Amino acid sequence: MRGSMLAIAVALLLNGAATWAQDAASPLGASAQGDVSVTIYNDDQALVQDVRRLAIPQGRSTVLLPDVSARIRPETLGFAAPDAGIVEQNFDFDLLTPSSLMDKAIGRTVTLVRTNPATGREVREQATVLSTAGGVVVRIGDRVEVLRDDGLPVRVVFDEVPPNLRARPTLSVTVDSTAAGTRPVAIRYLTSGLSWNADYVALFDEAAGTMALQGWVTLNNQTGTTFTNARTLLVAGSAGEARASHGPRRPAAVPFQPGTDSSTREQLGDYYLYPLAQPTTIANNQTKQVSFLDVQGVPAQRVYAREVSWLQSDPEPFNVTSLIRFDTGSAGTAGLGDALPAGTVRFYQRDQAGNPQFIGEDAVQHTPAGSQLGLTTGAAFDISVQAEVTGRERISSDEYEASARYRVTQGDGATTTATVEQAVEYWRTTMRYTLTNARSQPVEVDLVQSGLSNGWWRSDTRVVNESVAGRQLDTDRRLFRVPVPANGRTEVTVTYETRY
Repeated sequence: MRGSMLAIAVALLLNGAATWAQDAASPLGASAQGDVSVTIYNDDQALVQDVRRLAIPQGRSTVLLPDVSARIRPETLGFAAPDAGIVEQNFDFDLLTPSSLMDKAIGRTVTLVRTNPATGREVREQATVLSTAGGVVVRIGDRVEVLRDDGLPVRVVFDEVPPNLRARPTLSVTVDSTAAGTRPVAIRYLTSGLSWNADYVALFDEAAGTMALQGWVTLNNQTGTTFTNARTLLVAGSAGEARASHGPRRPAAVPFQPGTDSSTREQLGDYYLYPLAQPTTIANNQTKQVSFLDVQGVPAQRVYAREVSWLQSDPEPFNVTSLIRFDTGSAGTAGLGDALPAGTVRFYQRDQAGNPQFIGEDAVQHTPAGSQLGLTTGAAFDISVQAEVTGRERISSDEYEASARYRVTQGDGATTTATVEQAVEYWRTTMRYTLTNARSQPVEVDLVQSGLSNGWWRSDTRVVNESVAGRQLDTDRRLFRVPVPANGRTEVTVTYETRY
């Protein structure tokens, strides 16, 4: 209700030539900013540095700095001017809006102008604003009226702008100057509301086993202020975070393997820097994109994978996950040759007519050069896996010990007697995995069985029989690379012996 009612006040008639002294040097429409540079981080934080030339009188005075970010962190302000020291600072959060103007008018008299839509005749009435909570309540003569958004042309006329409302976010600084004159004034502050992220467009050529990758920087400004002709530097990293942020877990067959190659990008401490080539205007409520990466012929391949949890019997076959695997290693050595800031990679592939079609997207974390990545594009339509527990039986300790592949004896041949406080159970589990392929070409599926380690004290899982040779990725997961014929199926059986 209140939002629609306050919209009535948008058409304001500001009687008189009310000009604010604090904005006299910066009429509406012109920025009061000077030489601006902006450094934007990935965690909704930015550093703004602004050098302006201002006239400062001798002695103590107030310097008004409009066109700062409305989401400034005032406690981070740095102020420097020759022959002047800062005494006090204030940030005026009250901006001139229809709602704030109406709020400041409570208890004051305004003029309501109503227009008859049929005749165009205007009727003016003096009204006292009583409340703006949930709507605008006014007293007109001896009656109290609620302004309604009934479609009739109504506007509210104010005699003046309250002195504590600003047309722009304004920082006021009290300084003590030893001399009068115009001089450069440098301010520096942190603000939220300025952010950037990387977006990638990848064109995958499955037949050639390559992809073209283009990277875009997306800037977003929600600070309430436009930064005009600003030198812009982007920092890949989250300043101040205690630990790195990791993306979603992907099938273990294509793990994220951080690289060890050095990038040619400039670094600042632990962060990579991405300067924009030319100064740019970052308008308020604007999203802007700038290209920063364009690489052709990057080796890439499609991978199919499914990870099965321990003792899981699927009620029905599940489609495998389709991934694109590539490397960010040095250019010319099967890689991108660059570090990748965190962002979203959108994959395209040409259809038979040669038109690129969208095939999926996935997020990538901050990735150093030389890393191996496997990004998910979706579920494979024609390829599925069904896991079944076909056998689960308790076995004796003698049977379990018979499958041990090593024994540890003490150097002197002595034996040790242990006190058993809890009976130990041993289990033999047989899993069957049925993989099907409805395509006219054979495929290879990376099948991962997880859950093989149930805590460090019960992690002695043994694979006593497997129809396809597997490879242990770690104590918890084993990988089986399974070929599946065209328009056919493959069954894999594996028997495990465990302490749980």
